[in-house]
Amino acid sequence: MDTILQQQRRFFKTGATLPVKTRLQYLKKLKQLIRAKEQTICQALYLDLEKSSTESYMCEIGLCLGEIDYFLKHLPALAKDKKVRTPMANFHAKSIIQSVPRGNVLILSPWNYPFLLSIEPLIDAVAAGNTVVLKPSAYSPHTSRCIHQLLQEVFPAQYVTVVTGGRKENQYLLSEKFDYIFFTGSAAVGKEVLRRAAENLTPVSLELGGKSPCIVDETANISLSARRIVFGKFLNCGQTCVAPDYILCQESILQPFIAALRQEIARQFGPDPLANPHYGKIINEKHFTRLLALQDAQKAVIGGQSNAKTLQIAPTVLSPATWEDKAMQEEIFGPILPILTYRNIEEVVQAVESRPHPLALYIFSRNKQNITHLTQSCRYGGGCINDVILHLATPYLPFGGVGESGMGNYHGEFGFHTFSHQKSILDKKTWIDLPARYQPYTKWKDFLLRLFLR
Repeated sequence: MDTILQQQRRFFKTGATLPVKTRLQYLKKLKQLIRAKEQTICQALYLDLEKSSTESYMCEIGLCLGEIDYFLKHLPALAKDKKVRTPMANFHAKSIIQSVPRGNVLILSPWNYPFLLSIEPLIDAVAAGNTVVLKPSAYSPHTSRCIHQLLQEVFPAQYVTVVTGGRKENQYLLSEKFDYIFFTGSAAVGKEVLRRAAENLTPVSLELGGKSPCIVDETANISLSARRIVFGKFLNCGQTCVAPDYILCQESILQPFIAALRQEIARQFGPDPLANPHYGKIINEKHFTRLLALQDAQKAVIGGQSNAKTLQIAPTVLSPATWEDKAMQEEIFGPILPILTYRNIEEVVQAVESRPHPLALYIFSRNKQNITHLTQSCRYGGGCINDVILHLATPYLPFGGVGESGMGNYHGEFGFHTFSHQKSILDKKTWIDLPARYQPYTKWKDFLLRLFLR
């Protein structure tokens, strides 16, 4: 790894990553190979998480291809120097903002969407002109191996390198000096990444998680709300950082809403979800055991079944849940959905704002006043109105957390700027030089300075 890092530093200093044409060529090559290796990628995701090929394309491969397409269209304009206004105090000059790559970038990716959350930030980093060391998760070994082989075919090692392994490799990489670190994962590990980065004054993006609430009021379309919530919550068996972690349901519609959830779970996953070939599994035994400890059999109004051999847990709904329940003490990150109730919208605002800021927040309502109040009063990374999760499936919106759910954002233009430094340049002309700034100062110079600097 020492050799790889030295090679990357030398390669970046040659300026080989700077031409926009070069970046586009590599992104095109990556797109072509992802398309060619789609079956291989799907097989790796199935072996790690038992994702169906449809879900693998919808939630991972397709989003990566969309990110590449965005840059193939917009990168030349994004990389272009941007002229901005120059104040009279700097007459006569030209002001420019130049987007330059940060340099040698480290990307640490998680296991829950192992292809998407490795390749999408990589695309942004390459589009911005950086070299990259990518460290995928050891918990998804088949996808990590697939990514390693894929990127070896696209990039020379001095441009992009994949480092596999576990904690030992993570610790080594965090001890090295990088120009930027991009981490996706848990808050606990995020704190360690931030602490280690601070030792080298390395800037960091942290894409974390948290308990993302889903608010359903009495004006919501109950059947459609249930359908969309079931899709988003139990996608990838709930192992999604922006999945609805719990529901705040208005008391007056609790029973019809639970009935709608029961109907939708049966509709989408069948009478026995554990027998559904398109329903995935928990990543490993450690997380399976952790999730079982969060269940409360007496409150499981839907689901509750599990299979230790296949590491599967059926879509489970807990009601009535309380803030004291085990499932409400940590991010669930699995197919367990507690439902709490509220009477008025102020209770919701107080409940959300008195807890760590979530990565996402979802509102199901047809009451515009409620929607406006919640979006303006609650602090969260991003979210949807009358849907879930899909705010991250576009390169035109920034994706990232706030407070305990992360710092920084990416996707499309926002990812390009994350992996770039905005360099300011003032190009001063030599054919004129105003003497007012130079000593000795006089009343006339003082007048001119006050005139131009206000």
